[in-house]
Amino acid sequence: MDLAWWFAVAVVVCGLVGGGSAGLLETNPGLAYNFYQKSCPNVDSIVRSVTWAQVAANPALPGRLLRLHFHDCFVQGCDASILLDNAGSEKTAGPNLSVGGYEVIDAIKTQLEQACPGVVSCADIVALAARDAVSYQFKASLWQVETGRRDGPVSLASNTGALPSPFAGFSTLLQSFANRGLNLTDLVALSGAHTIGKASCSSVTPRLYQGNTTSLDPLLDSAYAKALMSSCPNPSPSSSTIDLDVATPLKFDSGYYTNLQKKQGALASDAALTQNAAAAQMVADLTNPIKFYAAFSMSMKKMGRIDVLTGSKGNIRKQCRSAS
Repeated sequence: MDLAWWFAVAVVVCGLVGGGSAGLLETNPGLAYNFYQKSCPNVDSIVRSVTWAQVAANPALPGRLLRLHFHDCFVQGCDASILLDNAGSEKTAGPNLSVGGYEVIDAIKTQLEQACPGVVSCADIVALAARDAVSYQFKASLWQVETGRRDGPVSLASNTGALPSPFAGFSTLLQSFANRGLNLTDLVALSGAHTIGKASCSSVTPRLYQGNTTSLDPLLDSAYAKALMSSCPNPSPSSSTIDLDVATPLKFDSGYYTNLQKKQGALASDAALTQNAAAAQMVADLTNPIKFYAAFSMSMKKMGRIDVLTGSKGNIRKQCRSAS
């Protein structure tokens, strides 16, 4: 890793963090850095060790764990409710059927329960694992994670309507983020998560076909549309997927924004960011990787504060798939 390059990133990020609370949710929800310093001092190294070992064996995991964290926080807050296996849980909802990474969370929880029984929440594990999975390629943490979340007891598929739709237009996306205390900057920065990971063909085909007829979304580059049609024929098998980033699908970089400028965003919700002047300007700015990493880091910390349970609220699960 180029240490000079990483130092430049760190300076930008720290400069933004030092600028005040404008980049964070206004109300401090009771989280803290190094929350487990006394109760479980090795939590960071344990999570990182397990996560990095699994990412080394499966380079698709950063995208999966990042999506797991998003889908947890956008539904009743960052409370690990997406992990629960009860009947009719969030896992069973359509938007979450393709979410993965649960086995990594289980492996981390097993080691933490051996080191610090009943101390570290599953909600914090999800947040830490997402950060560490993405950071593996840099061999250094890309953002800081506040901890102190507790786990929620309720998981209902009916609550997943809060998740942003891949078919949403700009105003709908902006409102969806505003409902969670996030703003335009967060929308554009967090959409950059689509620089890694995959999407189901069912999320893409409405931009390619109408019924049995080819009908291309005008916001799609024609050559890119042909490539999508090759991967997602009409009809597509339910298991078919495409890379969200056509150029560097396994590299966490700013290429997503360059793709958007070329009309190569896979989802309608990606292309929507180019249809608002302020958002489009942010897209252009975030093609700079230093600016992207800084903005993403700030917005991830902000998202990690959504409706968290702290203090005596919620509990600390012994197993992340069970509410007890």
